[in-house]
Amino acid sequence: MLAIIQARSSSKRFKNKVLKKINGKTIIFHVYQNVKKSKNINKIIVATSNKYSDDQLASHLKKKKIKIYRGDLNNVASRFLEVANKEKVKYFFRISGDSPLIDFKIIDQAYQIYKNSKEKKFDIITNIFPRTFPKGQSVELVKTNLLKKNINKFSYHDKEHVTKYFYKNHKKFKIRNFRFKGLFKGIKQAVDTKKDLELLIKKFKKKF
Repeated sequence: MLAIIQARSSSKRFKNKVLKKINGKTIIFHVYQNVKKSKNINKIIVATSNKYSDDQLASHLKKKKIKIYRGDLNNVASRFLEVANKEKVKYFFRISGDSPLIDFKIIDQAYQIYKNSKEKKFDIITNIFPRTFPKGQSVELVKTNLLKKNINKFSYHDKEHVTKYFYKNHKKFKIRNFRFKGLFKGIKQAVDTKKDLELLIKKFKKKF
């Protein structure tokens, strides 16, 4: 199964956040290593933009021998579709590049739902509709043909957020959500700001 990690350096709130280091490793590399632990992922591609702002990120990924695809900065959905089409996959995992603690077991959980479903009937298998997992532990398994058939209907905002269109129009699609089992403490595990990074390192130092 293909995992596509979306990442960019031009975040308005925290520029170059995916290249910030935790214990000597960049955030994007932490994400890559955690996704790679999944026994169900056989290929990982980081989808970033073709703008100058992401040249440093692209250079870093190449040095780490991580596969990369560069496409439109704002139309993230097109980046995903282009990668999925190029790789000729029917489904792909969507992972965020600002989630250094992403748990591969959640990826495996989503894959098991896919594997056990009759005739692979789901359009999206997700844990964010509704969200019960902490932010930074988001996983989506998306049907390539679903994106291909609907991308021309996306608004500018939908193109940036890839799956938002499907959740807004959920009655038209087959979406399977799975929930967090246990007490949800709501501890944010994604990096959106410098403060998020500082708190993450302080709270989860032993996990890095």
